Amino acid sequence: MTEIKSLCLYCGSSEGRNALFREAAAALGALIAGQGVRLVYGGGHVGLMGVAADAALAHGGAVIGVIPSFLIALEAAHPGLTELVEVGSMHERKQRMFELADGFVVLPGGLGTLDEMIEIITWKQLRIHDKPIVLLDIDGYWGTLMGLIEKVVAAGFAKPDVTGLFTAVRSVDEVLPALAGAPPARIRALPGRI
Repeated sequence: MTEIKSLCLYCGSSEGRNALFREAAAALGALIAGQGVRLVYGGGHVGLMGVAADAALAHGGAVIGVIPSFLIALEAAHPGLTELVEVGSMHERKQRMFELADGFVVLPGGLGTLDEMIEIITWKQLRIHDKPIVLLDIDGYWGTLMGLIEKVVAAGFAKPDVTGLFTAVRSVDEVLPALAGAPPARIRALPGRI
């Protein structure tokens, strides 16, 4: 069992068009806070990330935002966080969020969310870490991505076990059990072929 004290959330800096995404972000923020788990996220006050942070704070949770200097105005840095960490670049942001987290959960989002999610899954494939990753597949949002991963495997660009690098769940209530049920970290030497 993996102990999660700090959870990194990747999600949109907009709310999207589906109200279910907003509801899931609010429910996840409240759930994380209710369990005494610290939320680590991109530091904005907008979009799904702002909704999740607001919900966590409203339920007494600790929330750390990590944001590059150039995005402070664009993503409207959240003024009420437990801590706001300002970094110099997107690369530093992702590295710092990774360092602060015991696990990762991914809500719907755009290209930035895809970038963060694919990188953290790739790092796990490369055995840089063995932290649990959960995709919250609200209303089938990540279905196309799952299909693409199956195609990557079928085409011989990845082994079938890449699907074991993350867990996909359909409801907020499944997130913490999926994280807790992940095997303990066991990073091994990288084999000759992935």
